[in-house]
Amino acid sequence: MAKITRRTFVGVMAASTTALSMPSIAFGALPRVVVIGGGAGGATAAKYIAKDSKGAVDVTLVEASKRYYTCFFSNLYLGDFRNYGSIGHNYYGLAVNHGVNMVHEWASSVNSAEKKVYLGSGATVSYDKLVISPGIDLKFNSVNGYSPEAQSIMPHAWKSGTQVQLLKNQVKGMKKGGTFVMVPPPNPYRCPPGPYERISMIAHQFKKTNPTAKIVVLDPKNKFSKQGLFMEGWQKHYPGMIEWISADTHGGIKKINTSTMEFETDLDTFKADAASVIPAQQAGRIAMNAGVNKGDWCPIVPASMQSQADENIYVLGDASIAKSMPKSGFSANSQAKVAANHIRGSLTGSKVFAPRFANTCWSLVATNDGIKVGANYDAKPDKINKTSGFISKTGEDSNLRKATYEESIGWYSGITSDMFS
Repeated sequence: MAKITRRTFVGVMAASTTALSMPSIAFGALPRVVVIGGGAGGATAAKYIAKDSKGAVDVTLVEASKRYYTCFFSNLYLGDFRNYGSIGHNYYGLAVNHGVNMVHEWASSVNSAEKKVYLGSGATVSYDKLVISPGIDLKFNSVNGYSPEAQSIMPHAWKSGTQVQLLKNQVKGMKKGGTFVMVPPPNPYRCPPGPYERISMIAHQFKKTNPTAKIVVLDPKNKFSKQGLFMEGWQKHYPGMIEWISADTHGGIKKINTSTMEFETDLDTFKADAASVIPAQQAGRIAMNAGVNKGDWCPIVPASMQSQADENIYVLGDASIAKSMPKSGFSANSQAKVAANHIRGSLTGSKVFAPRFANTCWSLVATNDGIKVGANYDAKPDKINKTSGFISKTGEDSNLRKATYEESIGWYSGITSDMFS
């Protein structure tokens, strides 16, 4: 069999429907790492394994999309603070600058006994270490009446892609004085403050173009991240526009009728002119297929992000059970660097540093009114443990809030460069 080089790898992948090779270490070749998922966790892991191993490890990133649109900052697109193109990124830098083999296909399953990833085309990729960073899948049936078909009527816009464009069009096209109904997800879910930043950005749109519109939030929870900060901001910037109704108050959503745009609860039936429904979530399907989940999510070894089910598999980001760390792009990027360091050490004998984790979640409430929450973490034997934290305070000076927003812009530029260049 001819040697598969990085130059020919993608072409062979496109043409082949059989395994590319047996595990590489057995033949004295470079050790192979396969990364599934090209978001904040997967792209970062692929880059840092390839970059810091200095050619000693062969890295393949399996990601179906050729252009990746970040979920973080998609709310700012809804609020007209970003254009859609600005949240899209390609993988040119990973391939050209760091020699990462890009395979734009779906990963359909994992054979952990043979250390192979099966692709949608029927081809396989062998690995010595596997990183799974697939983000989330949505549990559509968690809300009675919601379904994959309903997402075109009531977009969730909670995964990378065109759903957020659909939602924005529906917000902008809603009738004057109409009602927008929002259903946030139950815990745990991707980006805890995200639904409430979304509410803020939709209110920001309405304030400009539809000031008599109303927003009703039917929350399956009784409290949410940064609640005091958001409610202070809503009262200041959008007085009388947003009605947040807790689970205890509305008694639960009994049924959604997408044909009539009605939300039936114990409290009342709410009629919507436009809506967004974000259902419950679980680890991306490939993590389930790989057998590294325990229920909806995937337990990990805190110091390395290795799966508790298989020491040769690492699970990053939203799909993992990282205990104190929220499911966020910042968290995934931080976890990826810990995993990359551990993988390089195990494959090349390089130094493995003590793990350090961090997270910050910024949210925009209105123009130049940014708020944030964050923490630092270390790895205990049984969990990732919070060591320090911070959160914006109510009543902060407007200059501080503007600086917080500008800080978030710098972070977005920095993290996307860190992931993709």
